[in-house]
Amino acid sequence: MSTGVTISSISDYAILGCGSVGYAVAEELVEQGKDVVIIDRDESRVESLRDQDLDARTADIREPEAADLVAERDVVLILASDVEANKKAVEHIRSRNDESQFLVARASDPVSGDELSGLGTDIVINPSSVIAESALRALESGELEYNAGKLSQLVEETDSRLGILTQDSPDPDSIASAAALQAIADHLDIESDIIYLGDVGHQENRAFVNLLGIDLVQWDEIEDHSVYDTVALVDHATSAEMNLTVDIIIDHHEAEEIHDPDFVDIRPNMSSTSTIMTKYIQEFDMNVSEEVATALLYGIRAETLDFKRDTTPADLTAAAYLYPFANHDTLEQVESPSMSPETLDVLAEAITNRDVQGSHLVSNAGFVRDREALTQAASHLLDLEGVTTTAVFGIADETIFLAGRSKDIRINIGKVLADAYGEIGETAGHSTQASAEIPLGIFTGIEISEDTRDTLLELTEEAVKRTLFDAMGVDGSEGSNGN
Repeated sequence: MSTGVTISSISDYAILGCGSVGYAVAEELVEQGKDVVIIDRDESRVESLRDQDLDARTADIREPEAADLVAERDVVLILASDVEANKKAVEHIRSRNDESQFLVARASDPVSGDELSGLGTDIVINPSSVIAESALRALESGELEYNAGKLSQLVEETDSRLGILTQDSPDPDSIASAAALQAIADHLDIESDIIYLGDVGHQENRAFVNLLGIDLVQWDEIEDHSVYDTVALVDHATSAEMNLTVDIIIDHHEAEEIHDPDFVDIRPNMSSTSTIMTKYIQEFDMNVSEEVATALLYGIRAETLDFKRDTTPADLTAAAYLYPFANHDTLEQVESPSMSPETLDVLAEAITNRDVQGSHLVSNAGFVRDREALTQAASHLLDLEGVTTTAVFGIADETIFLAGRSKDIRINIGKVLADAYGEIGETAGHSTQASAEIPLGIFTGIEISEDTRDTLLELTEEAVKRTLFDAMGVDGSEGSNGN
């Protein structure tokens, strides 16, 4: 048997209690060239082990003699099915006042596991938990293989072109996921386009697209939409305005729209769609390009705030796979784009007008030309000392645009904005970042001029801030500029 697990430079091992588990471990260690001694009280089993050229000795692991036999071993694995015997073995080994030996012991349940830990065991193994974890990993692997086969079949049935739709004004995770699906389509000899509504407004996102040479197509610029006989949505794309039948959905959030596609892979337990797409890249056994690897790695890092937010083991293993293939000079350029004068103006206005209540900051950036600058301002203000939640809003095209960010695990900023403005506007987002668009409503009847701008801003600021602070559970009646 070979598990493919390689042990470090330690060479001296002892196994106390050699049932089926102990034998399997001993066989693997010997195969890796380790010096292993096996202690078991069953004489016939010891003789059988010796016949297989294994160093086996007869002793009862419940007696001090067994501890004496393994006194010079660096690592001792106590693997008998009799947990009471394992406890005795740990007691005798630790009673020698030698803490240098590393002990691994088998438990039968959480209670016996705690008891073994209390006796001085370094690592406790519960076979039922190990089997369950192994079964879940096998299930995940089998599910991925099945999904990859089904996805491949759907993509290959494309007669004309595959349309890959990102979210509106796509972020790095959405763009990277679309680029990965396009690479898979190319691997299957299917032509495709990455399509988006809105605009790529955030400077970091524009730098991301330009530096990696990702070709995005604006929906309104496509002359013949019927050319896409297969349509895929990645990372919260919107298809309602496009009047298309959706065939494929891949996302790490539940879809807000109702679709009935042939293929759905939605995994809320993962922090990014880029993580999911990396798994597919691996399953298809493709040679991932530098551009796609860099895009996916940045997508994962952006969605997890460089692995500081909602990061899962799957995100880390995906990032580890992508790391050697990515262009890290390009990543550095993407993460440090120059700030436009408009963004700088909005940030300055947001800093000046900030209202801090506890750890919550709300600011009015006034009239804006680039609403994406609100997002950057909300992110920058989150770095202020003592601030865990930010919301920056501004007025453009007779609409109030608001960007929210939070690093407070007690607050779901997406829900906060939905509670505050869901009935009067449109909101989107999740626990750490969200946005809202609110019609000026009763203020739209005011003609915007130099004489009315200040009045409109004051009325808007009062209404928006009061509602938002109420939704956050904060009394915003007394403002502070944070000084």
